[in-house]
Amino acid sequence: MNISDILSEDMIITDLSADSKRCLLEELASKVSERQNLDKNVVFESILERENLGSTGYGSGVAFPHARIDGLKQNVTAFIRLDKAVDYDALDNKDVDLLAFLISSEQNGEDHLQALATFSRVLKNADVCRKIRSAKTAHEIYVALQS
Repeated sequence: MNISDILSEDMIITDLSADSKRCLLEELASKVSERQNLDKNVVFESILERENLGSTGYGSGVAFPHARIDGLKQNVTAFIRLDKAVDYDALDNKDVDLLAFLISSEQNGEDHLQALATFSRVLKNADVCRKIRSAKTAHEIYVALQS
């Protein structure tokens, strides 16, 4: 599975800023819900519930907020680059500025795990993350994610 199999360029969000993890997740749920015609409260509550089980802050400034939502018709992915990193309770205690977001239905467990693995494989590459952080446009971010 490649990034282009799970992420479209129009789901790259570069205009997001937040002062806290909770505000970040609220803004993220709102933006994704607006673009995908979903109930933002359902998306937010699902993501928050998953975060309450344990932080999805992977380390090195990267997080993978994700959840499963019963009845969702298709997987929804987004990639977010924040203006300013926020405290995310990440495993390495570093603030987060890059987020790979995924929600899927309860029935799409295998696709959900494959998408998370794909994002993880790409974002553990420090050079890719450096390119994303210095990118000027969503298109440049999309290209960097595919390298």
